[in-house]
Amino acid sequence: MIALTIPGFGSPRLEHLVLDYNGTLCIDGRLLPGVREALAALAEELVIHVITADTFGLAGVELAGLPVNLTIVAEADQAEAKLAYIERLGPASVFAVGNGRNDRKMLAAAAIGVALIQREGAAAAAIAEADVVAAGVLDALELLRHPKRLVATLRS
Repeated sequence: MIALTIPGFGSPRLEHLVLDYNGTLCIDGRLLPGVREALAALAEELVIHVITADTFGLAGVELAGLPVNLTIVAEADQAEAKLAYIERLGPASVFAVGNGRNDRKMLAAAAIGVALIQREGAAAAAIAEADVVAAGVLDALELLRHPKRLVATLRS
């Protein structure tokens, strides 16, 4: 668990890291360099969940051996499926990361939602619903390793 106190924002107690897969952890279905190591390190503090429609069909293979809970959702109603997943976990305990339009509702519901702008781009709706926008997944994950960066960004 990661406990934070962010003046003007709140005091989230993060227990879950929920990540989109395509465009967030990978490009064209393949994990981005450094992601495997970053997830393994964060698994010591948080329960990690990856929720995806698995467009390229590679999520299971690419995430094999990592301490993550992989959930593959149907092509239809992905935004609702991701939101329902966050709601089951308890939104107040979730740090969520994604880049797509189908991530917008989970980013809005999470205690802290981070939108990414990487090689696949980012949906404007995801950016609008996020608390933080990061240039890459490793930058987003580093916010958890160095939580004062979150405090500096989110305080008011």
